[in-house]
Amino acid sequence: MADQTAVTDREARRHAQREEAARLATEVHPDSYTGTSPVKVKKLGHMTFQVSDVERSVRFWTQVMGFEEVERNDHGEFFFRFGSDHHSIVISKGNADRRAPAEDSLRAGHLAFEVENTDVLLAVRAYLKENGIPIVFEGRKGAGCNTSLHFMDPDGYEFELYCNLDQIDETGRKRPAEQFHRVQSLEDAIANPLPETW
Repeated sequence: MADQTAVTDREARRHAQREEAARLATEVHPDSYTGTSPVKVKKLGHMTFQVSDVERSVRFWTQVMGFEEVERNDHGEFFFRFGSDHHSIVISKGNADRRAPAEDSLRAGHLAFEVENTDVLLAVRAYLKENGIPIVFEGRKGAGCNTSLHFMDPDGYEFELYCNLDQIDETGRKRPAEQFHRVQSLEDAIANPLPETW
């Protein structure tokens, strides 16, 4: 019982610190920054978020997304991986009465994961439809010209699987907008491939 009380107290302190940091954020960030930042991101790390039903979300991440559950900690966090990193997704129990933020709230747009090719996207789309999982978008949107499939998790968070994202070399040259060729289906994206160079 004492261990559980310590965990609850620690979580309450962490929550209070985050709330205070969020409250101060608009006051402490300047209109412009001085100097050049030393931050050099190597890769996307992990996403943590709250869900209304942990076990349902565990099934989503393992059975739909194909992640491996690595462990569960004493804070009620569940860790999932797909590669060699210990975790890429972390979920914890949130308010059961509140799913993903309402449309008029500030919110994250989506989190994207790269897959091997369009064959994988076609197979995933069939799987999602077979299981009644809502698909938000499929095809190619524009900047980056990746072929993608967007869908929702059980709490209404949006995720993207994609392939064929444009790569930018050391020259910094990117594909011109007139080559984007936006399409609204995976079939159209496959039937209308983009030039490999530009």
